[in-house]
Amino acid sequence: MMDWTRTVCLVLWAFTINSLADEYKDRALSLMADTPLIDGHNDLPWQMRSRFNNQLNTVDLYTLNSTHTNIPKIKEGHLSAQFWAAYVPCDTQYKDAVRQTLEQIDVIHRMCHEYPEVFKFAASSHDIMEAFEQNKTASLIGVEGGHSIDSSLGTLRIMYQLGVRYLTLTHSCNTPWSDNWLVDTGSEPVQHNGLSDFGKRVIQEMNRIGMLIDLAHVSEAVMKQVLEISQAPVIFSHSSAYSICKSKRNVPDDVLMEVKRKQGIVMVNFYNDYVTCQKEANISDVADHFDHIRKVADASIIGFGGDYDGVPRVPVGLEDVSKYPDLVAELLRRQWSDEEIRDALGRNLLRVFREVEAVRDRLHGLKADDEPIPLKEVQNPCRTDYGYQDTSSSTRAQAFYPLVLGLTLLNKLF
Repeated sequence: MMDWTRTVCLVLWAFTINSLADEYKDRALSLMADTPLIDGHNDLPWQMRSRFNNQLNTVDLYTLNSTHTNIPKIKEGHLSAQFWAAYVPCDTQYKDAVRQTLEQIDVIHRMCHEYPEVFKFAASSHDIMEAFEQNKTASLIGVEGGHSIDSSLGTLRIMYQLGVRYLTLTHSCNTPWSDNWLVDTGSEPVQHNGLSDFGKRVIQEMNRIGMLIDLAHVSEAVMKQVLEISQAPVIFSHSSAYSICKSKRNVPDDVLMEVKRKQGIVMVNFYNDYVTCQKEANISDVADHFDHIRKVADASIIGFGGDYDGVPRVPVGLEDVSKYPDLVAELLRRQWSDEEIRDALGRNLLRVFREVEAVRDRLHGLKADDEPIPLKEVQNPCRTDYGYQDTSSSTRAQAFYPLVLGLTLLNKLF
């Protein structure tokens, strides 16, 4: 009799748990039906390059199953808007970074052209909502790494004209004007103590043209300097909470408070190494980052920044982009209110985007900054100096580059 009673109790308990899980999932789907889920960072375009050399004609995004992202997964995950990363590696710096970045911008545009029933190209906060009303995934472009503009404000402006709406100031390498996060680990040298004078001008020009400033991947000094000088709110497109996982890619508590003061947003990264600082993680671990940011600042600065298709490991329960509703359900289980969920889903990012656009409109009368970076800060064997007035020293230096390169090769051979 006791065994039978115990079995009944276990069955009732399991039924109750499953009913609650279904209730949270149903609430999650209901909220995602009225508020767009906007994710800050997805590297599917890099998968197109690395796997297919950007030959979209050879790929079917409906049937592609070797990536975190495909069209059926996007639909199941209720992904309403995505910032696609136009990323090229740091070893393109001083070489062909601009060309390769333009090709990544092109592949994002072509994704929208090839699948117009799914993707709608977006370049404004208004475009995001228009796509949502049409039940399409708004497709925005973020350039991941300041090396992609080759220290050129003209290149920055041209990329904006091509639809780029955020620039991550660095990837995992310093640029001639900004330090990256690895300087905080000691694995790369500090070059600028944050931003150089030119780097500060990059921030001002991004404010003027209405481009979102992304602080994922930068050093802590850069985070604080940008939060101080930018006239517009900033984003962390794919970073998590440092207090939960002490990776320098994550955001410290004092910076979280500054993001709140600036009314910006931190879009939580799902990469295991930034979630638990280990190779393994699960959906609950990711929710811990959401909880911590809400506790330190509040839900008004939180978003989703999965980093899908840009990382080798993702948490159990968040295996691909179809799993967003499960994370929303987990937050609901943790007593997040419907309004907090709506903020994290998309309202926070939309608010930031609209304020960036408002700052752009207020600065409309300012002229473009057309003063180039000082030549001495960008001299290298692959760069010419046309237009610079005093090039005598650089010309003499460049004359020795072939000799230096030759001696370097000989040294490696012998």
